[in-house]
Amino acid sequence: MNLDALLNKKIHFIGIGGAGMSGLARIALSQGARVSGSDSKDSSVIAALKALGATVFTSHDARNIDGADVVIYSNAIAPSNPERSFAHNEGLLVLTRAEGLAILMSESQSIAVAGTHGKTTTSSMLTVALQAAGQDPSFAIGGTLNASGANAHHGTGDIFVAEADESDGSFTEYHPFAAIITNIEHDHVDYFATPQDVTDAFTEFVQTIQPSGFIVFCNDDEGSRLLGNVTLKSISYGTREGSELRIDQIVLNAKGSRSRVLWRGKSVGTLELNVPGHHNILNACAALATGLALGLPAAELISGLHSYQGTGRRFELKGTVHGIRVVDDYGHHPTEIKVTLEAARRYAGDGRVLVVFQPHRYSRTQAFLDGFAETLDLADEVIVLAIYAASEIPIPGVSAELIVERMTKGSYIPNFIEATDLIVSAARPGDVIITLGAGDVSSLAPIILEGLAKRFE
Repeated sequence: MNLDALLNKKIHFIGIGGAGMSGLARIALSQGARVSGSDSKDSSVIAALKALGATVFTSHDARNIDGADVVIYSNAIAPSNPERSFAHNEGLLVLTRAEGLAILMSESQSIAVAGTHGKTTTSSMLTVALQAAGQDPSFAIGGTLNASGANAHHGTGDIFVAEADESDGSFTEYHPFAAIITNIEHDHVDYFATPQDVTDAFTEFVQTIQPSGFIVFCNDDEGSRLLGNVTLKSISYGTREGSELRIDQIVLNAKGSRSRVLWRGKSVGTLELNVPGHHNILNACAALATGLALGLPAAELISGLHSYQGTGRRFELKGTVHGIRVVDDYGHHPTEIKVTLEAARRYAGDGRVLVVFQPHRYSRTQAFLDGFAETLDLADEVIVLAIYAASEIPIPGVSAELIVERMTKGSYIPNFIEATDLIVSAARPGDVIITLGAGDVSSLAPIILEGLAKRFE
């Protein structure tokens, strides 16, 4: 199916409230498609889609897809879902999210941003940099750009920036013009049994890039470097000698970072970011290298990256009460947690770093128990909640308590209210509190802020 054919159909999205699915629905609506969808709960995302013209049901029922021609479902939707099952039985065209996104970006100069960590931030940075360089790209990102409040947009330009999720191997559907590989590490252990399985999936993904296009890869990451050894035009970035886009003179501070940028051996300016962490300097380099490879002016791209204000749930400051800052972050893998806590330590200054962490998935918890314990111990105090199962069936014997048993500073408190009360009572002016994880732990941030306000009123 081509893009015009899809947009002339009535499209039903199962799981429409999710970060990825809501973006697809938003783009389809903006191009005139008739859209309906369903989700298990109401949200501000669903309210926004309704305002744009979508019909949305807050339950899953076969009757919801009445009149639909095409059904698109997220990878969180089980085959037994009544809408998905009914659509198959009725012979409707049923697409995965990846297949739907591939059609939506098929007539654009698509750039897929892939990698184990940093996809959302890098996609967001690239979008903002392109906008500053006079482009109006379409984009579909797994998080909300703080500046625009949107996770997707149908632009007037030729470029389409898409976050390429590798979690189920479906990113091979995209066939992009160009791609970014931020890093490669073992994750999504429910799908990838071994690190080699992850590498194989990324290798297959790179092989789907259009021959006339290019790949941008992190030269500081061993796994990504391997994928740079292809016949396709490849562009490296990082701190290593020989990188086409190289950074040096790096300065990391509490709220941002700075570095000199060398493009093919010549300085093109100073990159100054308003988001913290060495990892974000590398994410910005990926975006900058891509823009330069497209022939856009370095000064405008760098200016755009300087204006970048962050993405929802990526070290997002939710509020400050009596000198206590509350930050929400999506980190759910030991590597992500480590860079988040390193940034938090600089951000806290003389204060402490207090964490409420929610493990995401039983399989990931089981695979990385020691890694979670080691990285979480970088904080001053840590409360560990029960595991957020997502779509997984619990694994017997695996619990968040196993992480705490390996820690020196952890407390296992599965009750949200008790955890919130404890962190509020423990906080002191100057501290940083982080709600951390990919589940619903983010819902605690406003409750913590409210509790702090009452404590210090």
